[in-house]
Amino acid sequence: MDYGRSEAKAAARERFSGLWAATTTPFDDAGQLDEVGLAADMDRLTGELGVDGVFCAGVMSEFWALSATERHRLVTAVVAAARGKCQVIAHTGHHSVTETIELTRQAEAAGADFAVVINPYYPQADDDGLYDWFAWVCRNVNIGIWLFDTRYAGVSLSLPLIDRLADIENVCGIKVGRDHERYLDVLRKVGDRVLVCEPNEGTWLENMLDHGQRVFMSSAAPYLYQLPGWRPMREYTELALAGSTVRAAEVAATLEPVRAVAATWLHGEAARRRGSPVPYIKAWAGLLGMSGGPVRPPLTQVPPSDLAALAADLDAVGLPWAALHGAAPSAT
Repeated sequence: MDYGRSEAKAAARERFSGLWAATTTPFDDAGQLDEVGLAADMDRLTGELGVDGVFCAGVMSEFWALSATERHRLVTAVVAAARGKCQVIAHTGHHSVTETIELTRQAEAAGADFAVVINPYYPQADDDGLYDWFAWVCRNVNIGIWLFDTRYAGVSLSLPLIDRLADIENVCGIKVGRDHERYLDVLRKVGDRVLVCEPNEGTWLENMLDHGQRVFMSSAAPYLYQLPGWRPMREYTELALAGSTVRAAEVAATLEPVRAVAATWLHGEAARRRGSPVPYIKAWAGLLGMSGGPVRPPLTQVPPSDLAALAADLDAVGLPWAALHGAAPSAT
């Protein structure tokens, strides 16, 4: 971090662009943090996939299942692997305000570029209580802070609250993990003061072309929907930001078969009944050559029958074959 608290908003507008990926946390067979697997994942993300930034220690990383020590180790390892290759935003939220401050200071000291803070998820609080909680965090750290409005947090940040929080000196962005209309509402309310991002690949092209967005921040899509040697999300992002809208739409359309698989396993009604998509995100990533691996309780592992069905669906659009052979996928 090389900016002051008063410069956080300007620094965010300058530095957030392109594709940012939300990473998972690899665990070994004993259930411990697998730093070798993490380093290999980071090598792929920052090398062959060429992401512009990573979001670590968040929902995709099972932050709730990690000790404070493990969260610090995870962020430190990610920053070390990313240094000189891409930027890092570290999730440091916790229901305890003092723990959140400590985790945020540790992320700053480790070299994270920004921090993202989920709202306290217990106990429930009104807007004034939530404002005081975020303000307390922000005035006790120097790093730029992103808000995270997500259904996983158990409460929706109200638009009036987001409006108030956007005026805090080092609040510089908000990730809106809800529906598209909610993203548009937040963008209209505070887009003049902070960055507003929607982690939905399906609306990313529209958000660039119609709403002036320059950063996809962030989801697993950059490593689930792409492979070394076949980077359609990267390609259509660069085309759109360069003004080549027709060609960008053509490239984006090539992802429709992959989106259909994601609708079945990650985003659709059946996926919502299964609960958290993290086990299936890890399984998908593992089938494409990343660490994948187990999840920690209370999440449950992907059943063998589901893993076989997911592999068959991915095979039908060519992804595992392409991962093994270094070729662009083609649906069969």
